[in-house]
Amino acid sequence: MGIGDKAEHKAEEVAGKVKEGLGDATNNPDLEAEGQAEQSKANVKQAGDDVADALREASQAVKGDEKRL
Repeated sequence: MGIGDKAEHKAEEVAGKVKEGLGDATNNPDLEAEGQAEQSKANVKQAGDDVADALREASQAVKGDEKRL
């Protein structure tokens, strides 16, 4: 994942936290739940970013090992 995607996913998480906080502060359970859902969605995207990064690093490590042979 590119840095832009990671930043976008982090921004989505922060926006969800803000919505959750506003929902809590205004006693609006719907807004609070919407914020929690946005955070969850962003966290899934961030986990996908982490998996993609790990696979990329593993692939590069294997390619590096092949060069030593």
